[in-house]
Amino acid sequence: MFAIVTIAGQQFKVEEGQELFVHQLAAAEGDSVAFDQVLLVENDGKVQIGKPVLPLKVNATVLGHQRGDKVIVFKKKRRKGYRVKNGHRQNFTKIKVDSIA
Repeated sequence: MFAIVTIAGQQFKVEEGQELFVHQLAAAEGDSVAFDQVLLVENDGKVQIGKPVLPLKVNATVLGHQRGDKVIVFKKKRRKGYRVKNGHRQNFTKIKVDSIA
């Protein structure tokens, strides 16, 4: 059984027991969170598609907060002497999917 769910503006394919990184959520470590933007559910070959969403919830537990790898942003305009180098690290929340109900 899996579901397609919208979490923090992005769509994820989730299964029960799966751990995944999502954009940072405003929840403390150990908190339980529920996502109600379920777009699709597949259960034993039966597919339910929401119009636009299904009346289901995906329950998850927050395992912790982390920062992603550094991404280098380099801008240059040739022959003009313009060079800018910046770095960026995105904040992520690690969650574990408990149930799709």
